[in-house]
Amino acid sequence: MPQSETCLVVGSNSFSGASFADHLLAQGCAVIGCSRSPQPHPAFLPYMWAPRPGTFRFVRCDLNHDLDALMDVVHRERPAYVVNFAAQSMVAESWQNPADWFMTNLVSTVRFHERLRRCDFLRKYVHVSTPEVYGSTSGPVDETAPLDPSTPYAVSRAAADMSLRTFFAAYGFPVVFTRAANVYGPGQRLYRIVPRSVLCVALGRRLPLHGGGLSERCFIHVHDVADATARIMREGVPGEVYHVSTSRVISIRDLVKTICARMGARFEDCVEVAGERLGKDGAYRLDSGKLRAQLGWEDRISLEQGIDETIAWVGRWLDELKQQPFDYVHKA
Repeated sequence: MPQSETCLVVGSNSFSGASFADHLLAQGCAVIGCSRSPQPHPAFLPYMWAPRPGTFRFVRCDLNHDLDALMDVVHRERPAYVVNFAAQSMVAESWQNPADWFMTNLVSTVRFHERLRRCDFLRKYVHVSTPEVYGSTSGPVDETAPLDPSTPYAVSRAAADMSLRTFFAAYGFPVVFTRAANVYGPGQRLYRIVPRSVLCVALGRRLPLHGGGLSERCFIHVHDVADATARIMREGVPGEVYHVSTSRVISIRDLVKTICARMGARFEDCVEVAGERLGKDGAYRLDSGKLRAQLGWEDRISLEQGIDETIAWVGRWLDELKQQPFDYVHKA
């Protein structure tokens, strides 16, 4: 993608958004990042870790309150691609303030789409969705699986996805959807399971293991997700959904055991069993064959390699990370 083809990354302060911006910048692309909060500590912004040939500019805009300002950026810069990572993303907390999740993930997002669909210069809009829209799955599901959300978060995301389906059918809006498995890697916020586990071991704290850690997930490195998202952005077929996942399934308990072992710690000394979270789905298993067959993507980073990279990241920034919020802080 030449620099003349600008990409607007909405939600560029998010873990996946910041890593995707870094991926594009490494390819020499022009990127505009947009998030509602000021840029966080550089430990969470991979594009600040090393010089990149591309150009990056950050604009602070809140999708809920600054849509006019955001659209001014869109019309001024005329990006060929818009990739939207912005969402209220915490599942358990969505039960406490569901209206906030519906406002950001549905109402404000649909308002954005309504304005964006009128931009005839837009080549592709990538809507970063979630496998939570399927609910708990008993086996691998492909992109045709019915939506069966089980939490306020998942319902808000599924509703936005369904709205975009109508925009594609009615207006030919050039949307493509991504649904990725559990993303992890260096730069992830500390309340997520992989960095939280690493930091707990490093600081000698006990990690609460909800429900004993029996739920199962596929964990995929953020670099593999960024590569997939870029391929979908450039080559994905409008109207289509693409799953991004590995085939390896692991329980949360075994994931934490692996982290402890790679850090030379005893699992039993590092965890305590906590109650299960409301509405938590037992398993997500995504069939990513479509992405592999149609766009030539494959995951390249093993779970063990990714865990080692995350451990090294925590070690590099440990003094700074100790000063950062350890738990999720809700912003309406």
